[in-house]
Amino acid sequence: MDDNKNNQIKSVAKALAIIDYLASKNSDVPLSQISKDLNIAKSTAHGLITTLKDFGYIEQSQFTGNYKLGIHLFELGSKVANTLDVYNIASPYIRQLVESIGETVHLAILDKGEVLYIDKRESSRSIRISSQIGIHLPAHCTGVGKVLLAYLSIEEIREIIRNHGLTKYTKNTITDFDSLKEELEKIRECGYAVDNEEFMDGLKCIAAPIFNSKGNVEASLSISGPVSRMSGCEYDKAIKSILEVTTTISRLLGYRKES
Repeated sequence: MDDNKNNQIKSVAKALAIIDYLASKNSDVPLSQISKDLNIAKSTAHGLITTLKDFGYIEQSQFTGNYKLGIHLFELGSKVANTLDVYNIASPYIRQLVESIGETVHLAILDKGEVLYIDKRESSRSIRISSQIGIHLPAHCTGVGKVLLAYLSIEEIREIIRNHGLTKYTKNTITDFDSLKEELEKIRECGYAVDNEEFMDGLKCIAAPIFNSKGNVEASLSISGPVSRMSGCEYDKAIKSILEVTTTISRLLGYRKES
């Protein structure tokens, strides 16, 4: 490891030590005290704190000039807690869906404009799908992704498309922004999304949103299977089941639909 990388790692360690130190305090702390207690040069501590402040991890009192933890850490903690909540609450219902429908079930969230799969369960007759826990896939051509996009503002959707594009994967992939916008409007109206061979030939998915106590979409749940099986009565059963389960999970997360 070269000296530059080694110095960068040491800087990260010192920055984390400052965060942990402030977390142990009940009030804001002056720079001199932070420097002394952590045995970090005052100039170094000031540089690290300035960077952490720029990113919202630390705040400075306008009255005393002292430092405390920033609101961004609370926001990050809330996201982690909510993600764990939805994973734990959804788990038995995902297992129930796999047993009753006999197809693959995914639980996903939106991460940096892409779909992040946080759970996946397969049945014994599931087909091979290019998804796995921890993997990122595009949002515009997956059922879970379109659901997660549908409840964002138009500005947020445009930003995601600017950053990630509308890559074509199959002949059914939506590659035009206006067409995608119309699709997302339909999803909001009916409450679920359909991926009709848009990411993978022969694969059809039904996905629905999971809402949290604030009324925001926390995650998306989907049932995926071959087109040959996801049709007729089986297709209707999949839609009914995914809506029932996501409604139950949303209620357990504290969501109350406005009348």
